[in-house]
Amino acid sequence: MPDRFQVTKADEDTVLDYHQDESASGKLLGDIHDETLDSGDIHRAEENQKSNIDPNLYLYDDDLATRPHISTFISSIANYENTIPAATDPDAKPPQPSARMGTLIGVFLPCIQNIFGVILFIRLTWVVGTAGAVCGFLIVLTCCCVTMLTAISMSAIATNGVVPAGGSYFMISRSLGPEFGGAVGMLFYTGTTLAAAMYIVGAVEIVLTYMAPWASIFGDFTKDADAMYNNFRVYGTVLLIFMGLIVFVGVKFVNKFATVALACVILSIIAVYVGIFDNIHGNEKLYMCVLGKRLLKDIPIDNCTKDDSFMRDIYCPNNKCDDYYLNNNVSKVKGIKGLASGVFYDNVWPSFLEKGQFISYGHDSIDIENIDNESYNQIMADITTTFTLLIGIFFPSVTGIMAGSNRSGDLADAQKSIPIGTICAILTTSTVYLSSVLFFAGTVDNLLLRDKFGQSIGGKLVVANIAWPNQWVILIGSFLSTLGAGLQSLTGAPRLLQAIARDEIIPFLAPFAKSSKRGEPTRALLLTIVICQCGILLGNVDLLAPLLSMFFLMCYGFVNLACAVQTLLRTPNWRPRFKFYHWSLSLIGLTLCISVMIMTSWYFALIAMGMAIVIYKYIEYRGAEKEWGDGIRGMALTAARFSLLRLEEGPPHTKNWRPQILVLSKLNDNLLPKYRKIFSFATQLKAGKGLTICVSVLKGDHTKIANKAVDAKSTLRKYMTDEKVKGFCDILVAQQIGEGLSSVIQTIGLGGMKPNTVIIGWPYSWRQEGRNSWRTFIQTVRTVAACHMALMVPKGINFYPESNHKIGGNIDIWWIVHDGGLLMLLPFLLKQHRTWRNCKLRIFTVAQIEDNSIQMKKDLKTFLYHLRIEADVEVVEMNNSDISAYTYERTLMMEQRNQMLRALGLNKKENSKVESHNDEKRNSIDSDAPEETDAPETTSSKDESTEKADSKFKSNVKPDEFNVRRMHTAIKLNEVIVEKSQDAQLVIMNLPGPPREVRAERESNYMEFLEVLTEGLEKVLMVRGGGREVITIYS
Repeated sequence: MPDRFQVTKADEDTVLDYHQDESASGKLLGDIHDETLDSGDIHRAEENQKSNIDPNLYLYDDDLATRPHISTFISSIANYENTIPAATDPDAKPPQPSARMGTLIGVFLPCIQNIFGVILFIRLTWVVGTAGAVCGFLIVLTCCCVTMLTAISMSAIATNGVVPAGGSYFMISRSLGPEFGGAVGMLFYTGTTLAAAMYIVGAVEIVLTYMAPWASIFGDFTKDADAMYNNFRVYGTVLLIFMGLIVFVGVKFVNKFATVALACVILSIIAVYVGIFDNIHGNEKLYMCVLGKRLLKDIPIDNCTKDDSFMRDIYCPNNKCDDYYLNNNVSKVKGIKGLASGVFYDNVWPSFLEKGQFISYGHDSIDIENIDNESYNQIMADITTTFTLLIGIFFPSVTGIMAGSNRSGDLADAQKSIPIGTICAILTTSTVYLSSVLFFAGTVDNLLLRDKFGQSIGGKLVVANIAWPNQWVILIGSFLSTLGAGLQSLTGAPRLLQAIARDEIIPFLAPFAKSSKRGEPTRALLLTIVICQCGILLGNVDLLAPLLSMFFLMCYGFVNLACAVQTLLRTPNWRPRFKFYHWSLSLIGLTLCISVMIMTSWYFALIAMGMAIVIYKYIEYRGAEKEWGDGIRGMALTAARFSLLRLEEGPPHTKNWRPQILVLSKLNDNLLPKYRKIFSFATQLKAGKGLTICVSVLKGDHTKIANKAVDAKSTLRKYMTDEKVKGFCDILVAQQIGEGLSSVIQTIGLGGMKPNTVIIGWPYSWRQEGRNSWRTFIQTVRTVAACHMALMVPKGINFYPESNHKIGGNIDIWWIVHDGGLLMLLPFLLKQHRTWRNCKLRIFTVAQIEDNSIQMKKDLKTFLYHLRIEADVEVVEMNNSDISAYTYERTLMMEQRNQMLRALGLNKKENSKVESHNDEKRNSIDSDAPEETDAPETTSSKDESTEKADSKFKSNVKPDEFNVRRMHTAIKLNEVIVEKSQDAQLVIMNLPGPPREVRAERESNYMEFLEVLTEGLEKVLMVRGGGREVITIYS
């Protein structure tokens, strides 16, 4: 009796009635629709269908009817793209197909343009003077660390498949789900819109404060801060309307102006660096008037003496002089002292002030406190400054790192360009910022650095007066670059809002999904302008910067969270091509984002967090009917009721598919698993993650062998524990092993925890044990297929490595037909385990006669590149050779064996009748008569039946052509596989589908074909997909 499977006693005839076979199959074979045809009709129909099949692939003919050959599959997706088009001018003519952009043009320069902003020109010197060189360096370094860690996480996400254009919204929504994605998308939209407001207010500040102060419509704003901010509000509103019209009328102008803005930024920075070294010994352009240690404004430098009547009239009204004026002298101080002056040491430590305190040297209360509540013309701090507040004000200077990922659809090689370009841009801008902190601290006097609006030097911009050759280079350059950044924000924000609305995850945004007749998101643009106007009404860059920092920090925090979640869950689809990431870096980045938010402005942080929570909950209860394969869904695998209900909502997305394994283990007579290493293999495949269920079926009546079942379950659990299999085990008692296995496959699991992959051992002794052995095996294969589950059949399981061993060598994949990508996914999962980690992947596929093998290899390499799987590729060309004599001989032997078994089966009834007659005869003879006298008759009867069978199959020497073709496929493929993969540590190949006919001969032939296909291979894993895609090139 077979020891791999045991089946109950059935009809002794080998050739059973067809309906009995149908019953034994469990009635799950929905694809067997021609059961009523006789064998001849089926045979002729199949012969007609084979005319277009490569002679070397007849063994996979049933699969090729529903599953494409690899060449067909690869060619169909080689040039497929799924990217969202960038903004274009609706009135423009259809452009010619443009050349794909590289790393420099497509990622590096756009990131540079978006990162360098208005803060660099109008606030960085003030930040350095207020915080000092040390704290200023730490402020810039902290902000740069946030963006660098975020860029690392973003690079991992962006290289985990083809990422559609759309920046962080698409990354997070497709990684963490629609709830998080919608929340972060709205935060990103709000941040981008407020950034436009900040750029507009900054541009107005540059013009009114440093270029045309005479244009003020609210009087002298140098003496009244409210007048200055009112000017910013009015002019900002006018500029917003003008820029909104530009965006509405023509995107083409915006895209062209971006090049001008980028050139302005680069030239301005170069001018600053040249000016710093040109003024290494300082210059005589700027002098400040200082009373004691306090900085003065609106004092002509020629009148900067205590004896001058101009000063006396200010500080001695009504002939009553200010005490501080009387007790201190007036002096002229050079503003630009140069690197050689040693002023750096005066700017090392911070000089934080509260609102209303005087800007002065040192920290003496006499110098900084306004005791008499009279400011005269002394410059005071307009806001209370702290280390954390300055982080919030400076942080917008380092945003813009998503510019490269937003253009992924236009990049020649996005998976290469995005990480390199983004990280290099951050390194470049960080170097500029950090060096600028040190250069400014070493060049400019402390009081002038802290003069935010340059009032002590006649309303001039400090950075502009450092630059070479003239201050107008910086003024014009900074204004144009700020204007360009504002236009980019006003262009990108409406399209982001429209993309969120079109995803239909937030129902109330549905009206903004519509475009105008010209294809422009007009409604979204109007809403963006309204929100931007609200930001402009704040009128102060120092208020806008911390507010929009909150939204960007939330966005970057979620990017880091998405990377950390995907890494810790180790989902099969998480295969970033960018390797220099780690979950700990992502968590550090997330912690930094949250910390900076809370430290900078806890009330702004609460606003941003509250907005995210409200949107999340709204999407959770009103929207979120999308399924994008989110990482949170993977967390549900370890949760209880709530997570089970979520997993029950529908089938998992391709990105979330992972093998939930059902191991069907055979127990021997001692209730011990026959193949212990099948548990090791399951552990290696899961790499310590996911769930495994191990089940054995015992034959018998459960009411009689319940204790035996309990003991068997205890033994099974012990083996699972020893092999570190994480999961559950169970024992099923059934009258028939086949029916028991069918019941297990159909009913095991709960909700989303239901297994989707079955591992079953190979019945090695199927030839010796007869039909009951392979019939149960094939029945199980059919049941698994009918349940749309994947199947793995390890052959040579005793030669598989132990889980505590490490092996090297090759894992060879022979990819004949496309099965949903399971053959690609399995070796990747195996390599996650330490046992197989050092193995290399080699992928072989067979080219048909009409295939271009060179192009096929190129397309396959491209496909693997997008799958983020590293493997050597080889396309095997199999000549359409004639069928060899060995093939005929092997087929003839197989058919003769079947005929002999059939003849022996037909004679079993005669044998039973003879034995029954002998029993009756023995009963009628005296009890002391020898029993051996009847033995020769039985032997003679058996010999005669054997001779009849032998003569019967010898008379038919011509093999069936149908079997010859399949045997030819098995032999030819086996020859090639043995030649290429004999020394491989594991050979993974497609398992041909079982015969559609439930006939003994066809099923026996199927087993023989599998034996021939795997001859000479020590370790083979035959795989059959469940009829769905399990791997994707997309993120």
